[in-house]
Amino acid sequence: MPPTNPARRRALTDAAIELLASSGVHGLTHRAVEKQADLPPGTASNYFRSREALLVAAAERIAELHHADTDRATDRAAEQPTTLVDLWTESLLTAATTLRNRYLAIFELQLEAARRPVLASVLAGLQDTSSQITAAHHDKLGLTIQREMIPALIALYGGALITLVAAPPGSVSRDVVRQVVQVMVHGCAVPGSSRPGPPSCF
Repeated sequence: MPPTNPARRRALTDAAIELLASSGVHGLTHRAVEKQADLPPGTASNYFRSREALLVAAAERIAELHHADTDRATDRAAEQPTTLVDLWTESLLTAATTLRNRYLAIFELQLEAARRPVLASVLAGLQDTSSQITAAHHDKLGLTIQREMIPALIALYGGALITLVAAPPGSVSRDVVRQVVQVMVHGCAVPGSSRPGPPSCF
């Protein structure tokens, strides 16, 4: 029977996330995770029998942390009127600065999933869950967004996330993020006109 110490398991998966961000998938080994978490040799393999199991656990931990953060952000936003632009600006800014390592790690996992069907299946399941949670958050905040548009919005969010997280540290400001989000939500309107601007405005 595998170990069931939740705190130790979290320590290992959190260490895996940091290693994915700093060293990439190829730097993620059981021993490296143990050293990062300051745990004895053999601990990681007791919890995760294979390297793939460790990758899957890291992905699930990132999703858990992300949803906890979005739940808290939604609860705060529910206390006062908000817009999708405000919500996404705060979310993307935090992801690209305070939580940058977490999202660098998920990008590593997404690329690795192209070569690992099991990991790809797990990430697809997490994406489905994310769509459901996002819809529930929109309902709680009274944001009138059609359900069928949510996958497209998540795709736009993900694209912006890659661009902002991969930018040089210190180069991402609130104004830059808000401008990106306004284009994502409202499109590129020509100043003084309700008609969209040319594709080059992206």
